[in-house]
Amino acid sequence: MLSSLWKKKVSLIVGIDIGSHSVKAVLLSQGNDGYILEALLEENMPRGAVIDREIQDIEAVGNVISKIRKKITSSVTHAAAAVSGQTVITKIIYMDVTLTEQELASQIEIEADSLIPYPLDEVSLDFESLEVNESDPSKINVLLSAARTESIEARVSALETGGFQAKVIDVESYAVNRPYELVLSQLPEDAADKVVAMVDIGSVMTLFSVTDSGEHIYSRDQIFGGEQYTRSIVSYYNKTFEEAELAKIGNDLPPNYTFEVLAPFHTVLVQQIRRAIQMFLTSSGKEKVDYLVISGGTSLVEGVESLLSEELGIYTVKANPFEGMQKSAHIDVEKLEEIAPKFMVATGLALRSFSSWHI
Repeated sequence: MLSSLWKKKVSLIVGIDIGSHSVKAVLLSQGNDGYILEALLEENMPRGAVIDREIQDIEAVGNVISKIRKKITSSVTHAAAAVSGQTVITKIIYMDVTLTEQELASQIEIEADSLIPYPLDEVSLDFESLEVNESDPSKINVLLSAARTESIEARVSALETGGFQAKVIDVESYAVNRPYELVLSQLPEDAADKVVAMVDIGSVMTLFSVTDSGEHIYSRDQIFGGEQYTRSIVSYYNKTFEEAELAKIGNDLPPNYTFEVLAPFHTVLVQQIRRAIQMFLTSSGKEKVDYLVISGGTSLVEGVESLLSEELGIYTVKANPFEGMQKSAHIDVEKLEEIAPKFMVATGLALRSFSSWHI
């Protein structure tokens, strides 16, 4: 399925996931046998520079990205970032199948005026033609994506401040779904024909994306993440936020933390994901989710993988988009196994090197 891509000469793009706690970057190239992981980097973000996935301090974010720029080969200058949250709107709309791309663009702008709750002069639009509508062959399904222009411009400015040229600004929930084929090998053999939910749990945002038999059919963002766990550590053990983060990552917590902070967080996490699944089932008419792939920094919290399998009754795995992938010599393979789930969004953005985009 992917073999035709290996023969194309492409301009490589660094996938840069701008998060509240860190910036994560992935660079992929291609060889005769598939993708090659060329670089994998993470740099901490100053607290407050990004709040609820919105950039508050472009210069501070740009300075973090510049640290990554210095560690990436100088021949790669293009980067991709993504937007998410309440300022991002995606909808499937139905357009006349006979429209040309230019006619479609004009018509979509007219349609968008009634679909988007912001003035159009404050919004950036993009669209992608999908398949012909099954119920009405005279119509084509078109994916409309819209985001506040200020959110996009902030990311473009941060990338440029960091020394990159912004080539693509994507939508995070689509980016996290793009490595779907890279994680299929971690699931049972029948997964390619089943309903697979990809759940990326970051510090403040959870991205929920569903694929059915290889086709992306649903996305939703919700404000929830591992920061809630960190704040519990702060309040219970009288630590600063930074100390709590270090204690969480290093498992340097009192013996009774399991009951005081971990178990309550587990309970809320299960509730959030169960609710997201129920909303998907209600809106899609599907009977169930067959498999769950979790990623993001919060997926590394102790016991999450087994917890979700047991509580939801759904086979759950932690994503490793680099499993079976050739790695450059400087990649620490042992460490990669531990941190790979944190890089799903960045990997999805890096994969834009091998797909088309509007310029």
